[in-house]
Amino acid sequence: MPGATRPSFRSALLRPTQWPAWIGLGCTWLLARLPYRWLLGMGRLLGALINRIPNARRPIAERNIALCFPERDAAAHKALVDAHMRDLGMMLAEFAVGWMGSDAAVSRIPVTIEGLEHLEAAKAQSRGVLLVGGHFSHLELCARLVSDQIRIAGMYRRMDSDVFEWAVLRARLDYAEAMFDKDDLRGTVRYLRNGGTLWYAPDQDMRSKDSVFVPFFGVPAATITATHHLARLSGASVMPFFHRRLDHGRGYAIRIGAPLEAFPSRDVVADTARVNAAIEQMVREAPEQYLWVHKRFKTRPPGEPPVYSRR
Repeated sequence: MPGATRPSFRSALLRPTQWPAWIGLGCTWLLARLPYRWLLGMGRLLGALINRIPNARRPIAERNIALCFPERDAAAHKALVDAHMRDLGMMLAEFAVGWMGSDAAVSRIPVTIEGLEHLEAAKAQSRGVLLVGGHFSHLELCARLVSDQIRIAGMYRRMDSDVFEWAVLRARLDYAEAMFDKDDLRGTVRYLRNGGTLWYAPDQDMRSKDSVFVPFFGVPAATITATHHLARLSGASVMPFFHRRLDHGRGYAIRIGAPLEAFPSRDVVADTARVNAAIEQMVREAPEQYLWVHKRFKTRPPGEPPVYSRR
């Protein structure tokens, strides 16, 4: 199987400089041991603290939301920012259980999955599937939840912490069929050509030369063209992949959309714009659960002023 190999333990991970990461990893493990409803309660508590404590990420969320929802007034903007900052606490809890929750604990989390028939149709044609989604707070947990129903691989970016990189990659490889580094184009294409199903989120500003400016909520956004190229090189079917957290502890709803028709085309810019439009539609269904603290519009078209403060 192509992709990342299971990382082995190295003595360098025990150096004193790594001890804070081990403490953080231990807290993550303990959080993942909580029953699901307790976990949600802890997430809400963490979210309340995040929303009250000043932090450098809030102005980013404020700017993104103001740009993407110009039709809303200042009060509505603030309400959405507050809801998103609270959601970040839920994200921490969901990442914990997604990475380190036991199989038994994860199996008890309520989830509904729609659209599996689209996957079955692609498999009947011996085609790979590229599930294209966005960076929502529960992406890691929902990837694990859907892996109980289908064999799925993922793409990832290496973590800054060596300790978390070691622990999280091992955890992901326990439930995913494979994990591919974001730069492993050859291995990813081979996997898709062999009929694999890959989850991929192309909605962040990667500051890559393989990007084009296409609208995201009407704002020009530097967007990587990898979805077009992966589909072109592998022949995979491209399907929107949406997930949201339901209210009142009712779990998660996951939806696999019908394949994008006539994708890829010969126009890489038009295809990339279609992907952004599909992700934008997902965001509008659960805006508070989207990762607004990312500097999505950091890279600007030539001659355009910066979007974010340089502070």
